[in-house]
Amino acid sequence: MSRFFTTGSDSESESSLSGEELVTKPVGGNYGKPPLLLSEDEEDTKRVVRSAKDKRFEELTNLIRTIRNAMKIRDVTKCLEEFELLGKAYGKAKSIVDKEGVPRFYIRILADLEDYLNELWEDKEGKKKMNKNNAKALSTLRQKIRKYNRDFESHITNYKQNPEQSADEDAEKNEEDSEGSSNEEEDDDGVSAAAFLKKKSEAPSGESRKFLKKMEEEDEDSEDSEDDEEWDTGSTSSGSESEEDEGKQTVLASKFLKKAPTTEEDKKAAEKKREDKAKKKHDRKSKRLDEEEEDNEGGEWERVRGGVPLVKEKPKMFAKGTEITHTVVIKKLNEILQARGKKGTDRASQIELLQLLVQIAAENNLGEGVIVKIKFNIIASLYDYNPNLATYMKPEMWQKCLDCINELMDILFANPNIFVGENILEESENLQNFDQPLRVRGCILTLVERMDEEFTKIMQNTDPHSQEYVEHLKDEAQVCAIIERVQRYLEEKGTTEEVCRIYLRRVLHTYYKFDYKAHQRQLTPPEGSSKSEQDQAENEGEDSAVLMERLCKYIYAKDRTDRIRTCAILCHIYHHALHSRWYQARDLMLMSHLQDNIQHADPPVQILYNRTMVQLGICAFRQGLTKDAHNALLDIQSSGRAKELLGQGLLLRSLQERNQEQEKVERRRQVPFHLHINLELLECVYLVSAMLLEIPYMAAHESDARRRMISKQFHHQLRVGERQPLLGPPESMREHVVAASKAMKMGDWKTCHSFIINEKMNGKVWDLFPEADKVRTMLVRKIQEESLRTYLFTYSSVYDSISMETLSDMFELDLPTVHSIISKMIINEELMASLDQPTQTVVMHRTEPTAQQNLALQLAEKLGSLVENNERVFDHKQGTYGGYFRDQKDGYRKNEGYMRRGGYRQQQSQTAY
Repeated sequence: MSRFFTTGSDSESESSLSGEELVTKPVGGNYGKPPLLLSEDEEDTKRVVRSAKDKRFEELTNLIRTIRNAMKIRDVTKCLEEFELLGKAYGKAKSIVDKEGVPRFYIRILADLEDYLNELWEDKEGKKKMNKNNAKALSTLRQKIRKYNRDFESHITNYKQNPEQSADEDAEKNEEDSEGSSNEEEDDDGVSAAAFLKKKSEAPSGESRKFLKKMEEEDEDSEDSEDDEEWDTGSTSSGSESEEDEGKQTVLASKFLKKAPTTEEDKKAAEKKREDKAKKKHDRKSKRLDEEEEDNEGGEWERVRGGVPLVKEKPKMFAKGTEITHTVVIKKLNEILQARGKKGTDRASQIELLQLLVQIAAENNLGEGVIVKIKFNIIASLYDYNPNLATYMKPEMWQKCLDCINELMDILFANPNIFVGENILEESENLQNFDQPLRVRGCILTLVERMDEEFTKIMQNTDPHSQEYVEHLKDEAQVCAIIERVQRYLEEKGTTEEVCRIYLRRVLHTYYKFDYKAHQRQLTPPEGSSKSEQDQAENEGEDSAVLMERLCKYIYAKDRTDRIRTCAILCHIYHHALHSRWYQARDLMLMSHLQDNIQHADPPVQILYNRTMVQLGICAFRQGLTKDAHNALLDIQSSGRAKELLGQGLLLRSLQERNQEQEKVERRRQVPFHLHINLELLECVYLVSAMLLEIPYMAAHESDARRRMISKQFHHQLRVGERQPLLGPPESMREHVVAASKAMKMGDWKTCHSFIINEKMNGKVWDLFPEADKVRTMLVRKIQEESLRTYLFTYSSVYDSISMETLSDMFELDLPTVHSIISKMIINEELMASLDQPTQTVVMHRTEPTAQQNLALQLAEKLGSLVENNERVFDHKQGTYGGYFRDQKDGYRKNEGYMRRGGYRQQQSQTAY
């Protein structure tokens, strides 16, 4: 209900109500004249109680109205000024907005203003005609509105999705406000302002139905207002609601209301009137909807979903009667391509239009040149279908891409007079003059390289343990076939650089595959095979080794970029190592000197280098070269990050050190699952190699204070095994190696052999090698030899002499092998003994120091280190360092002094991997 009151004392009203506004009502009918200044008692005023919400929202609407006026006259400077004021006004109304929610009219102006500014920005001609101030204001306001709208992004999206709904809500809100205002604006005689409007707004019968409908709504509003003429039964007005919000409920009501609905009857009457009013409003709405349906009977209308980006209308291919020529088709092609990359462009429909254009060109016999040009653009559009670089192509798009490239290659092979290249300018293209060779701008090599990258992305983003991965992997045959076709094409028409690039693609799809057919042909001698089998072998094509040799040698000779040559060398080494050609792989690695500057290469090349080194170490292990295998695998395994260095996954602890963008880049560098190297096999090979080197060395230097570790990781596994309180049978691969090491330390080669080679280890590791039986035989022989060496180092002090036949029977080695091992140990001064040839015995020499002598040697070593440190500190203060002691110390360290038994001379082999 409206609040009417007569003027009391101004002091009381001002003190009791801070949110009032005084509106002076003129006296008499002379509205044009200024009102007379009367005394306080005689002054007739009407005070309107307005809430803080109304005041703040009115301020916002006034500023919005000003902005809209400025938008109509293209006054961007005024828009900028008013927008800044609007932001400040919204900040003042923040407390009310938090309570009531963001008003729809505010969201509407933000969305409309942004769209308006974007239209002005895209209008290049209009921007040129702008004055300097407006142009500057346009740039500033555009940046501000984009930044400001980020906080209201969800509201703006909802508004754009349902603009009609928001307009309906505002219309209903305005109706409610008008109904409420009709109650407030009644004068003292009980006649409402809407009643006057009713009389004035009677429209002639000739007006349109729309105008009549509007007038009828106003009549119904006025009827509702006439029902509320009684002062005592009026419902609580918006003013009272605002007062409740502000905490001024009872004081102001009792002071300003003429009569409050105190009795139960009055309350019931007021409630009944509200229900009647709501019913009338509902009937009025349903009547309006019925009328709209009657109006729309003439045509079919359908409701569309709002918020979906407006799909630009597909350009009509050609008007009826248009002559299809090369110029018209190229113009239409450029028209379609102009929409490429723009916001709201439907990429799928763009691809369909290009395919339709190919059909039109083929039907009108415009020549293969135009078709090739359109095909190039179709493939490029397929690649651009996913705007995000990290996302991979969908299966249907991928299949379309492969088919389109195959069709393009068919055309190029069928028409040798068509020349394509990225160095052909669009101005110099020849698409229609068939007397001369056709020239089309485009690079088939770039398309194939992008296709290969997309295939890698598909494999990276597919679950490797699913059937889907297997299905995708079958596509590699198509990819390799396309690469071979492009290779044949570029060998005829391409430059040397292009041939090197396509050769590298072929190499990258060949180097990691084990050639089982060539391996079988090596095992089967050609004499025993029949003629038909020989013919079949010849028809199967060249071996992968011959192919790799031919491709890589061409790259070595012709390539002028270091990266392609480096990748080719690494792939060639990997392929040699995979097929157990150890010496070729080792020599190629040493001659290339890649290990000197590989740290300056890009990450994918470094990952390839790490993979090659690992494969080289596994190859050395298969050949029985445990020391070379250990040296090759040392850097990868000692880091503890083998998985990451080989590009086979990211470690959890390293994920915390990267931000999201770096993590995405790292994931794109990962190697697909079918190229992975088994990490458990890799670790097993490294630990077994370390065991075969470390256990004899530990036995030889058991009491040596200067004993160094060959493999820190192996020692760590030994310490972990020793710390276990309860030793059960080994289960994991590491536990098997630790248990085998302990057995070897005691010279028990049979127990060591049973721990290394058993069903569990066969299934996990050894059966994964191509020639598993050969590897197992080599391992048994190595375990026997190193166990013999360990036995002699450990128990030589117990024997005065020992028969070589006894050692041969104990370790199941033939006599010449035992003789060879002991002879090497004596020559290298590892074992202080001599061989008695007639009796075939080993005679031990008692030259080893006793336990007391060992302690004395350790004490002398530590005292020497202490003196050397003191001399260094003293000489550092004096500014010189040198003298007799340093030379003497160096001489001692070079074993020029006392040489004890078991002084294992580690030969510094500088073979760098």
